[in-house]
Amino acid sequence: MTVLPSAAPQATTADCPAAEAAHPVVLSSEQILNLLPHRYPFALVDRVVEYIPGQRAVALKNVTFNEPQFQGHFPGRPLMPGVLIVEAMAQVGGLIVTQMPDLPKGLFVFAGIDGVRFRRPVVPGDQLLITCELLSLKRRRFGKVRADAKVDGERVCSGELMFSLVD
Repeated sequence: MTVLPSAAPQATTADCPAAEAAHPVVLSSEQILNLLPHRYPFALVDRVVEYIPGQRAVALKNVTFNEPQFQGHFPGRPLMPGVLIVEAMAQVGGLIVTQMPDLPKGLFVFAGIDGVRFRRPVVPGDQLLITCELLSLKRRRFGKVRADAKVDGERVCSGELMFSLVD
């Protein structure tokens, strides 16, 4: 289950001196750790390459053979579990939802997963490019994002992810 804090520190262009106010903010792994509560082995976002707080995020997940799931999924043919692909997409979506202004304090958790489809396996050595866009925010408690993950320009997974604020 993805757990995301609300009212996390707002990322600004001051957090990334090279960025200008008119351009999206790029977030390093250290900045991501300040915005999401996930830690090893569940910190699945390595870098954010495009970021418009409260609207859109594009991030990278480097898939390496050293990750613990590959010991058993599957010996001799390592494949990234679909649930971890969805989790990585949710973490990118969480960067959007948790940065919405004026949200009450609490944690955001998965509330639903709609229309998720897997199109090809993800293997060690791949780099996931994950794009998430906010679709809606209702009653300041429920968020919905459209998520898309690609490897080398080819879609590997997509769908809609819903989050709910837990008091």
